[in-house]
Amino acid sequence: MAVPRVSVGVMAVLALIFAIVLPAVRAESIAPAPAPTSDGTSIDQGIAYVLMLVALVLTYLIHPLDASSYNFF
Repeated sequence: MAVPRVSVGVMAVLALIFAIVLPAVRAESIAPAPAPTSDGTSIDQGIAYVLMLVALVLTYLIHPLDASSYNFF
C-alpha cells in the first residue's frame, strides 16, 4: 500500500510548522537588561591609556635626536 506524495508533503509542512511554533508557545518574556551605569573609571582609564601612548610616541621620537648628540667613540 503506497502513501500518496501529497499526504507526505502535507505532513512535512505540518511538522515544520509545529517545529517552529511549539517552542515559541512555551517561551517566557525576557526580563529587560539593566541600565548601563558608568562611574567614570572607564573614562579615566581611557584617558590614562591615551596619555601613556602619547608619552611612548614622544619618547621614541625624541630619543634618536637625544642619542645622536653623544659621541661614544
